[in-house]
Amino acid sequence: MPTQLPMVSVVIVSHNGKKYLVRCLPTLFSQEYPHFEVIVTDNGSTDGLADWLRAEYPQVTLIPNSENLGYCTATNQGIAVSRGEYIVVLDDDTVLEPGFLNAMVAAAESGDDVGMVASQIVLDHAPDLIDSAGIEVDWAGLAWNRHIGQPAADEPDEPIEVFGPAGAGGLYARRMLDQIGLLDEDFFIYYDDSDIAWRGQRAGWRCIYTPRAKVRHVHSATSGKWSPFKSYLLGRNKLWTMTKNYALGSFLLYLPVILLFEAAAIFYGIFILRNTAALRGRLAALWNIGLPLAKRRRFNQTVPTRSVQLAPIRTPKLAWKLHRTIPH
Repeated sequence: MPTQLPMVSVVIVSHNGKKYLVRCLPTLFSQEYPHFEVIVTDNGSTDGLADWLRAEYPQVTLIPNSENLGYCTATNQGIAVSRGEYIVVLDDDTVLEPGFLNAMVAAAESGDDVGMVASQIVLDHAPDLIDSAGIEVDWAGLAWNRHIGQPAADEPDEPIEVFGPAGAGGLYARRMLDQIGLLDEDFFIYYDDSDIAWRGQRAGWRCIYTPRAKVRHVHSATSGKWSPFKSYLLGRNKLWTMTKNYALGSFLLYLPVILLFEAAAIFYGIFILRNTAALRGRLAALWNIGLPLAKRRRFNQTVPTRSVQLAPIRTPKLAWKLHRTIPH
């Protein structure tokens, strides 16, 4: 008899995202892969999402929250009730191409040390351009979507190894999560995918980018591209991610560069975006620095770790592409 295909649990968090799930779920349930479940955490929606799901998609496992608990907590709720060997996390504003789940599972099954799989995510408004071909983290601690703004036609045909998957469409092996833990709920949202990928890399797990798993994504639909809310959390969570994961020797080596980029981000926030959110986020990170330091100690004490190769800094070029290709 043929071997049973591994179970895949698809976890989606939505806050007032019914207008997106109307597009997303049909493309998910039309996937050829036969062995998957779908879990939607409704994060305090007021758009009738829960009632609509119960009526239109009774096969979906619904977790209704009375308030918005944040993306990380809500995703962890979905993972906690999931049954799959692999957990695929999707944003509610994604649309899947045929063969998505098949390609993700094939990449996950390509090696015992593959703990993460990144999909090819393109911009919904410009599907010929890449939104993410996995993520990378550079020496300054900045996390970037690989190849953002580049033509999708230039992507390789075969899977390659990358740092981690973007949270909009990534796969995590349960065996990896059992070792390194789930998303950091203190983050609320943002940089959670970078943090979990960095922890996975430190623990010896690899991430495979498979361009055959294709997704369209509405970039920054959750909170707006340059909203103060997003700027605050990005600033705070970036420092927390580095505190938890950056090797001390490398951190000290690149500290002047890190400080330069932090100063530039604060300057940009105050004088270009006209708000202090970037500054306030970094001050909040420093004020509560004991949180990530304690997590770093616990991780280092319980998980065997290896050195992690970060990407060279090429931020100005990528920042210009981000500005040029993503709608404001």
